[in-house]
Amino acid sequence: MTDPWVALEPGADPAERVRVLRRAHETFAVAGTVPQPVRSVVADSWRRSARAGVGPEGTANVELTDGDLGVYRAQHPLARVMPLIRELMGTFAADGEHLLAVCDAQGRLLWVEGHPATRRKAGRMNFVPGARWAESAVGTNAPGTAVAVDRPVQVFAAEHFIRRVQPWTCAAAPVHDPRTGRVLGAVDITGGDGLAHPHSLGFVQAVARAAESQLALLAPEQTSVDGPELTALGRDEAQLCVDGRKMRLSRRHSEILVLLARHPEGLTGDELLCALYEDESVPPVTLRAELARLRRLLGPGLLASRPYRLTLPVESDVAIVERRLEGGAVTGAATAYTGPLLPGSQAPAVVRLRARLADGLRTALIARRDPDLLADWAHAPWGEDDLDVWRALAAMRPTAPVRSRLAALESELAAPGTWSRGRGR
Repeated sequence: MTDPWVALEPGADPAERVRVLRRAHETFAVAGTVPQPVRSVVADSWRRSARAGVGPEGTANVELTDGDLGVYRAQHPLARVMPLIRELMGTFAADGEHLLAVCDAQGRLLWVEGHPATRRKAGRMNFVPGARWAESAVGTNAPGTAVAVDRPVQVFAAEHFIRRVQPWTCAAAPVHDPRTGRVLGAVDITGGDGLAHPHSLGFVQAVARAAESQLALLAPEQTSVDGPELTALGRDEAQLCVDGRKMRLSRRHSEILVLLARHPEGLTGDELLCALYEDESVPPVTLRAELARLRRLLGPGLLASRPYRLTLPVESDVAIVERRLEGGAVTGAATAYTGPLLPGSQAPAVVRLRARLADGLRTALIARRDPDLLADWAHAPWGEDDLDVWRALAAMRPTAPVRSRLAALESELAAPGTWSRGRGR
């Protein structure tokens, strides 16, 4: 197969492929091994699904209904481009007896529209607005896997992890915020085996790109008084936006800007050395060389010295989360938190800040006792091993998948030689 993201190569027999995939799925369920010809993207997803405690007989949980769903949808950024998505996908879905669906970044379905009979059939497996179809909640499926791996994906029949979903085929593509690059959700087309074609994958990808272009047009224009913006959560290399110009920074430059943004008064060379390097033998000339390269990248006037400081206030996603936590806006803080701060960084000051931010937010979520917020954290990559959050979620929402995952974590904790795990850091 030339494209591993497409479910069926030209000329393949769908019925025979279904039989092969069902045997492979049974083998995985029993032995935990993935035989050929299961695609690598599907095999990886099956393994993630199993680690998340998803069972092949599971079902999706409906987490938002009625007024709560309406309010959440109205406030979601993708609501602004739903007219465009309907225009591009609606007729195709209705005429082909398919469904168009849009989910948020946590895999929660916001809109499910299309052929009435197909909607009723999909409703029997809770493929409905407000249901969580994250990969970590219901296993391999196109919208959930698309946001998990952040790329367009097609899932054919028995490639789905949960058996009741295996009669379906779907294709989905993530939609990104055009300013920050973070995933907002995904657009999906769901229906029968006829969707196992390269055209359906290209179709949803084109719709996602159109939605991103529309979002960029709808975004308020930056005014001249707006300062630089730094995005460093959930990514190893930060992004800096200055005067409409986006710059992807190296890891070391990312660390420097994160620290200088937190210290508008500036830091001395010695303070930066201690903050950035565990090895005390690193000479000051190494840091000066990094700062010289950073100054050339930023352009004249933004990075000053003696002490090292930024000449303009830099807004960062870290500061936004901290301000919202300090003000008690836990939901807003959780929404702004798109992952651990520079997760690959080993700079001592960044490690401390990363832990402090994550622990502060998770503590606030546990105290808030909102099951949706707890579920968002628990099903995120940084929360999948967070025992305290899973315990809090199980107390609020004791569904079978939640109890199963909690039992697995507690079993790991009780095993000899096991120590408490990542806690979302």
